[in-house]
Amino acid sequence: MLYVPKFMSESPNIYLNDPDPLSVLLKRLSLNAEVYVNGDFCGTWAVDTSGSRRIPFHLIGAGQAWLHINDQVYKLEQGDLVLFPNDHQHIISSSEQKPAAKLVNAPLGQQGDVTNMVCGFFEFKNTVVNPLLDAMPLVIHLSAQHALAQSRAKQLINLMITELKSPRGGCYAVVDQLAYLLFIEVLRQQVESEALNSGLLVALFDARIGKALNAIHQQAHVDWSLVQLAEIATMSRSSFAEKFTQLVGLSPMKYLVQWRMIEARKLLISSNKSVAEIAQLSGYESEAAFRKAFKQHQGVTPGAVRKKES
Repeated sequence: MLYVPKFMSESPNIYLNDPDPLSVLLKRLSLNAEVYVNGDFCGTWAVDTSGSRRIPFHLIGAGQAWLHINDQVYKLEQGDLVLFPNDHQHIISSSEQKPAAKLVNAPLGQQGDVTNMVCGFFEFKNTVVNPLLDAMPLVIHLSAQHALAQSRAKQLINLMITELKSPRGGCYAVVDQLAYLLFIEVLRQQVESEALNSGLLVALFDARIGKALNAIHQQAHVDWSLVQLAEIATMSRSSFAEKFTQLVGLSPMKYLVQWRMIEARKLLISSNKSVAEIAQLSGYESEAAFRKAFKQHQGVTPGAVRKKES
């Protein structure tokens, strides 16, 4: 048994036992971050890391590069960070002119100007339907000179670059964890800079709607009613339903069903519980009704999910 000093047991306010809505969601969705490239790109080059169904990111450690996306071009300077919340097709290259297709992901040369680039990805391991990303832009470009200046994200980027330049034992673990923290800072920046005005991410930061979302995310099995969720948010039923729908893009009850299906998928993959047991934990008395709802929201049957992961 864990020994807890008496003065601590009598001071409940010192415990971190009331997690904020964003922390709860990131843990439930099992956020993962990995850095897999730290390289010098010389001369003429072009890369496209889309298509993995994850969230790719690129960090310019030194030099410069150009981002090509949807016929638009962005110049990337040292310290700039760019990421793609919905894995949109993109090319990062040495030239302002869009490179020929044969140059994309071609072997790198050894001559010419050098750009150091760090590449990685973020992913949520427990879902293929991610409401957190629905309202996010196709690309997030954070400039070292503007959006990142004097920010915590800038400090994390500097730590990552320093670690990669002078690697020690545990380097891989360190840079992956720094990338994890960096993603959270990007999410914070998107809300605090008012780059977003709706979506689940914004709703999580709302003082009232966030409380209701926390209740749903932490206790999806509860037979929540609109009245109960409104009470948690300390709002009238009509005001709560209107604001929730405005921010999240779904009514509270529809979001509850969506979240239950996300949790159910996690249980199908990570537990030995029967479909009937998972149906009950998801708030369904009927296994048939659960199977129908799961197929509607996840696009596959519960059996197909379990078979794929077995």
